[in-house]
Amino acid sequence: MKLKPLFVTKPDKSVILIRFLVGIVFFAEGLQKFIYPELRGAGRFESIGIPFPEFSGYLVGGLEVVCGLLVLAGFITRFAVIPLIAIMITALFTTKLPILLGTGFWGFALRDLEHYGFLSMMHESRNDLAMLIGSIFLWIKGGGRWSVDIHLFSR
Repeated sequence: MKLKPLFVTKPDKSVILIRFLVGIVFFAEGLQKFIYPELRGAGRFESIGIPFPEFSGYLVGGLEVVCGLLVLAGFITRFAVIPLIAIMITALFTTKLPILLGTGFWGFALRDLEHYGFLSMMHESRNDLAMLIGSIFLWIKGGGRWSVDIHLFSR
């Protein structure tokens, strides 16, 4: 199997908008897991029931920083978004599914909200869903016209 098709991207100019949004948000979120570990990293992970919160917080933060920068540069874009997709699916499962169900499960805690159910879950999920869909878009499209990928692999 040839790997080049996984790196090749079409010269789509609009991809830069999604790449910038996804890259900068993940980069900033990852940095915060190191700067404010009690709020965004290990402390948060422990409060929602993520196993090995110290390790998980730094692992997720590191992946968000590195992959966010790769996405911003448009370098190995399709590979860079795979961990980001996994992070967002995990975030939705561990923090938003309890809101839908109105109860914690499998050790994942339920946040204290005024309302639970579908509408509350959708409201609380808006950023996670946007990052998930943006990452899936980049996995499908690649880095686009203004990316390192197009210069290295599309010739």
